[in-house]
Order: sequence, then C-alpha cells, then structure tokens
Amino acid sequence: MLQKNNVRKGFFEHGEFLKFREKLPDYLKGFATLGYKFGWRFWEIASLTWAQVDRTRWTIRPEVGTTKNKAERIMFLGSELKEIFQKLWDRRRASAKPVPCVFPNKSEKGKIGGVRDVWNKAFKESKVPRKLFHDFRRTAVRNMVRSGIPEKVAIQISGHKTRSVFERCNIADKRDMELAARRQEACLESLVGTKLGSIAPPEKKRS
Repeated sequence: MLQKNNVRKGFFEHGEFLKFREKLPDYLKGFATLGYKFGWRFWEIASLTWAQVDRTRWTIRPEVGTTKNKAERIMFLGSELKEIFQKLWDRRRASAKPVPCVFPNKSEKGKIGGVRDVWNKAFKESKVPRKLFHDFRRTAVRNMVRSGIPEKVAIQISGHKTRSVFERCNIADKRDMELAARRQEACLESLVGTKLGSIAPPEKKRS
C-alpha cells in the first residue's frame, strides 16, 4: 500500500505572528493570541464565555462536551493573556448590552464568525506568508514542546484527543534539531571531569 502523507507543515514563527497580529483589527488580536498560545480550534475560542473564566485564579475551563474530545480541561492564563482578558472584561462592564462570549465580534453583539477577509488583509499588510488558523494549533504544540512542557500537559492544553493526532502537529524542524544538539552538548560539557562512581562510598565503621 502507498503511504499517505497528508500532514501539513504550516507554522507561525514568533516574529511572523507579532507582525501579523499587529495588522489584525483590535477585536481579533486577543482571539488570535489565545489560538497562538493554546492551540485551540477556532470554534472553541469563539464559543468561550465568561462563565468559563475564573478571574480570581485567572483560569479558563471549557465545559465538558463543548470541545471535540469532550474531556475536562483547565488552563492557566499567562501575564499577556491576563492583561487581554482584563481589558475585555472592563470593556464588557462598560457595555450597555454585554454579551456572554469573551471575544465578541466587531459589532460586539455576538460571537465571532467568519474572519476570512480581515485574515487575508492582515497577511497582505504584514507581508507574512499566508497561513491557516489551524496553523496556530501546530505552532502552539511545537512551542510548548520546545519550552520543555511535558507532552501529556501539552496535549491537555491543546485538546488533542489522541497522542497520534498530537504527533501529527509536533513536527520537528531544523531549529528543533539545532536546539537538541545544543542541549546535548551543554549536558555533556557539564559532565566533564565527572566519572561514574567518583563519589566515594561511606566509610565503614570500625569495630
């Protein structure tokens, strides 16, 4: 049988993401940041409500059954996302007719739907090669693995149903190989002058 190779390899480098996000309209910047960092699917982010946000501990918890893998997950927000969520909350409190979704659409009357036009416009203006929203998913997985986050934790954050699907996103590139070589080299250099069994065993008590 012929081997099927349908794995996409679209990724955002960090600099690319920052340039691209800068050209997005304000109502989409936080939306894109959450996708870039957590690797959530578009509709998962669009469906996120304030009832799922704990502003005391700054965590978000998708309701069981609303995500593709139907598993309970809880995510802690980093400093950048905390700031974004706080601004969105302040704006919501000032609104005459606040909506339940965390990321309202441009008119602030409901959740975000199609973004194709503004998405393509941001790529054109930023001069970043065009990518899919789903490429945030692959990017988040790669960045978490590079950061040393255990795969089990990364899978829970991104919401992948199985490890095999997670592995399809976790594609190593030349930079990953270079980082691996550097880490191995640093580890070996730290062992210079250290020999197995160099630590003397405790002396026996004389009788």
